[in-house]
Amino acid sequence: MKEVKDIVLAYDAAQREGKQTALATVVHVQGSSYRRPGARMLVTDDGKLTGAISGGCLEGDALRKARLVMVQQQAMLVTYDTTDEDDAQLGVGLGCNGIIQILIEPIDAKNPSNPIQLLKAFLRHRQTAVLVTLFSLADKKAEQIGTCFLMEQNQEITGCLLPDEGLQAALEANAREALQTGASSFAAYEGAQPLTVFVEVLKPAVSLVVVGAGNDAIPLVQLAAVLGWQITVVDGRANYATTARFPLATQVLVSKPEQVLSHISPDSLTVFVLMTHNYNYDLAVLRHLLPLQLPYIGALGPKKKLDRMLDELREEGVRVTDVQRQVLHGPTGLDIGAETSEEIALSIMAEIKAVLAKRGGAPLRDKADVIHPRQNALIRKVTLTRQEQA
Repeated sequence: MKEVKDIVLAYDAAQREGKQTALATVVHVQGSSYRRPGARMLVTDDGKLTGAISGGCLEGDALRKARLVMVQQQAMLVTYDTTDEDDAQLGVGLGCNGIIQILIEPIDAKNPSNPIQLLKAFLRHRQTAVLVTLFSLADKKAEQIGTCFLMEQNQEITGCLLPDEGLQAALEANAREALQTGASSFAAYEGAQPLTVFVEVLKPAVSLVVVGAGNDAIPLVQLAAVLGWQITVVDGRANYATTARFPLATQVLVSKPEQVLSHISPDSLTVFVLMTHNYNYDLAVLRHLLPLQLPYIGALGPKKKLDRMLDELREEGVRVTDVQRQVLHGPTGLDIGAETSEEIALSIMAEIKAVLAKRGGAPLRDKADVIHPRQNALIRKVTLTRQEQA
């Protein structure tokens, strides 16, 4: 999400300076790679790069090809095959073991449906959306259609419609399915020109609500800002909850605990960390958070503190379900031996990321399987019926 925002800002700056641009996107990966499908990099004609498509190995070669794309104003699909031990011929020396497909598209500022405009349409709303991209793996010299359209949560479409109505209908069906499942996918459509589609689910940034504006909240906000998260800091103390203390926060609120939610609209990517060091304030906020279907609620402090809060709520007649108990994390954070406020912030951020990604937070060296499941890259073959092609 942060990468998308950075690319949009860099594109706007390039436009003001009269520079040409191209967008490089990882559209498929087979095997190992540093970045996964959906990774993007904006290239300007003077060589400025924003975003990344690898760990720095592919960028130089992609820059040269992007300049060619800008001159020709024609999209290009580039394959980097690092399964070949003699990968030095690519001039990149990757050291990975995968096949990476990069789509490089020229950005036509006059086209209201260019890829950057579609990314801007996604950023306008805090909602999940689906971006559909077409390319030809079978014939890399064929016309690469590129980024087609964006489907928003209400299934409204922004972008260019394909002249092939059957293919357009099939792609829209794919996009609707992706909105429902929340998972990106690939499909290969057989026809006069075999095409592969990357149906990419775009999700808004994580919204972190830090309840507590003490000094230990500052590094937590700083780390969240590095990740591009949307950050709200709230506290009842006006001399603590200030923009001067939290300049990287999206908003800083002074509020009574029972009024916190009147300023915030939580969604499926909203997480809370209770760290006011005021037991009664944290308890009052927790009382209002429990009925919400949040993915993560962290409570700073010892386990007995959270247990005591839950006992008090039960005595009040509040029923704490197993589902609600599952999202409560107290003490908040992973066990990394954290002591300083900066280390504690790292611990908390790591746990939130692991929970949202449905991972255990264990060392990667102990993982028996690959980091990213191979089935996520499978390309489903689809044959359009004659009725769909009509």
